[in-house]
Amino acid sequence: MKKLLFSALTLAAIFNSNVSNAQLTDGSIAPDFTVSAYQPWLSAAGLNSNGSFKLYDYLDAGYTVFLDVSATWCGPCWNHHLTGALDELYVNHGPAGQLGVSATSTDDVMVIWMDGDGTTADATMLDGSGTIGNWIEPNATLGQIPFPMANPIAATATQVNNDYAIAYFPTIYRICPNRVITEVGQLTATGFYGTVGACPAPASQPSDVSALMYAGSTVHCEGAYTPAVKIQNNGTSALTAATVTISQGATVVSTGTYTGSLSTYGVATVTCTPIAAFTGGNLSVVVTAANDATAANNTVSANIATAASAVSQFVVVNMTTDRYASETTWKIKNASGTVVAQGGPWTDLAANGQTVQAPVQVALTPSMCYTFEILDSYGDGICCSYGNGAYAVKDAAGTTLVSGAEFMDIEVGAFKTGVLGINELDVVSFNVFPNPATDVVNVVFEANNSDYEVAIMDLQGRVVSSQNHTSLSGTQTITFPIAEVAKGSYIVSITSNGVSTSKNVVIK
Repeated sequence: MKKLLFSALTLAAIFNSNVSNAQLTDGSIAPDFTVSAYQPWLSAAGLNSNGSFKLYDYLDAGYTVFLDVSATWCGPCWNHHLTGALDELYVNHGPAGQLGVSATSTDDVMVIWMDGDGTTADATMLDGSGTIGNWIEPNATLGQIPFPMANPIAATATQVNNDYAIAYFPTIYRICPNRVITEVGQLTATGFYGTVGACPAPASQPSDVSALMYAGSTVHCEGAYTPAVKIQNNGTSALTAATVTISQGATVVSTGTYTGSLSTYGVATVTCTPIAAFTGGNLSVVVTAANDATAANNTVSANIATAASAVSQFVVVNMTTDRYASETTWKIKNASGTVVAQGGPWTDLAANGQTVQAPVQVALTPSMCYTFEILDSYGDGICCSYGNGAYAVKDAAGTTLVSGAEFMDIEVGAFKTGVLGINELDVVSFNVFPNPATDVVNVVFEANNSDYEVAIMDLQGRVVSSQNHTSLSGTQTITFPIAEVAKGSYIVSITSNGVSTSKNVVIK
């Protein structure tokens, strides 16, 4: 099962309608939290004086923390719980000497299971009303499940849910000692532990600066481009200065500096000098500081895509959604970040599959730069396990400017509009949907105060149906009933002032 979203009642109770629609982006810095342990742990676990779990205490001690935000009524949460993956992870790798941890533990992992509902009574954890099963499973040795479980009060649960942008249960994050977060999902114990090696070693040297991630835009339209990089202090002393050098090939193209006082694991974004007349490509980033302990974490790279050029100011957004179409939206923004067009969400399907949504024609300003953003509120894109979704933004000539399907919560592309030629002013780009069609064929085009003949023809050029319209201007949708038309391939054409353009359509 892909998604177990909150019910409307639970959503309102837990989130107060303020939670983000997608998980925290991988590479984000995890906010600190303290959650109270489930009551039986208070006397037995001895994790700290008040029987609670404080995230940064474990990170500061060098542990990689796996945070599972679930709910006692959540089916997928229960199914993963029954695999024993977190139990096994904690037993073999949890804090040495703690309840349920093996004497041969690697002593480098902490597991925290948290009920994100906020209204769950402790009795519910023991198969009380509204739960799926006994979450504190009997254990012959311990008498309860070995890894730490927390059942915070509503206010605390709401805060953690908001801070961590919890949009569905279960959400499982890996949090490295340097506070960097990654959503790892439901894995085996071996799978969980296999991700620990991706975390940098805990801070141990006075001076150690890290190039945490590239922070600039990964798409560029034209002209000057401004790189940026997120740096982190992995040293035990405050970082007061660092230098950023950005190269393209063997040439240094941009530099930046940090000055201030960055505490251990503190993060700052360094905006670097603009690159004039930038045409895209791979950028290599190196961050250095005085007496830096290691160079292994000083570099990152980014590939900056340049905007595709459209033949005119008209573009068409083609969208095929997967089963969960209600999660998908798109926006077109101009160079100042203003949304000039948008679409979605749509209606979900009852089963896995895809839906070809009606194409959307957008008239933009000529010779301007735009970005296209597609967003998935669940964070898994629109392809492929739940339907072969995809998207494409095309220009008047049918050339694809931006396209994709497999992404996480957001994907961004850029394009630059052109200017229509004299003949194109009469007949511009158009789309036909649905295709294949069964009952009707819709023809969508952008009219320019002119007369138009729209026709459906067979492959021999014989007109099956046609419509004439005069003095049309703006976006038009012309509908042809086709219930009586024989199945097969046809041509849809638009003619204006002696200029024609056409597309194929299949009637089935």
